[in-house]
Amino acid sequence: MSDFIKQLPALLGVLIGAFGSYVVVMRGDRARFRREHAARWQERQLAAYTDYALTLKRTVTLHRRVAAHLGHDSHPHPLAPAEATPLLIDAADARSAAGEGLLMLGSPQVVEAAHGWALTVMEVEGLVRAPGCTADTWSAQLEKQRRAREMYYSAIRRDMELPPGHSGRWQLPPTHPS
Repeated sequence: MSDFIKQLPALLGVLIGAFGSYVVVMRGDRARFRREHAARWQERQLAAYTDYALTLKRTVTLHRRVAAHLGHDSHPHPLAPAEATPLLIDAADARSAAGEGLLMLGSPQVVEAAHGWALTVMEVEGLVRAPGCTADTWSAQLEKQRRAREMYYSAIRRDMELPPGHSGRWQLPPTHPS
């Protein structure tokens, strides 16, 4: 038995070392899991934010095309209101579906900014159908919509801790009538 007692410190050292290794590996795995989970979550959030933005952008583009048909906008591809109706219905359906993802994954601040942008897009839709719409009122409403879009993107950048981005305002060359 004296041999066992002589080897007991070495055996305890092996047990303590094995336990220590187990603890270190488990903590490392847990930390890696948390990092990967956070990255996946952020990817899903960004996808939801992007999907919603694209649906609103599609709606605005369709309304700009209709406004160009009516002479209020300079969009290069005018579209008659009757031709736009089914496209606008599809865009509204897509926006509704994307909105559910936004509500599920978005922060309250981003959802509020998205709501503000959506309301200005609804105003765009109402204005293009209004009998008193002019090129000036149309331009003013589009500017309001652009500011709401900027607020949405700023809210996303704050939520995801991203650096400031581009405003998305590009100067287009003047159009010359053919």
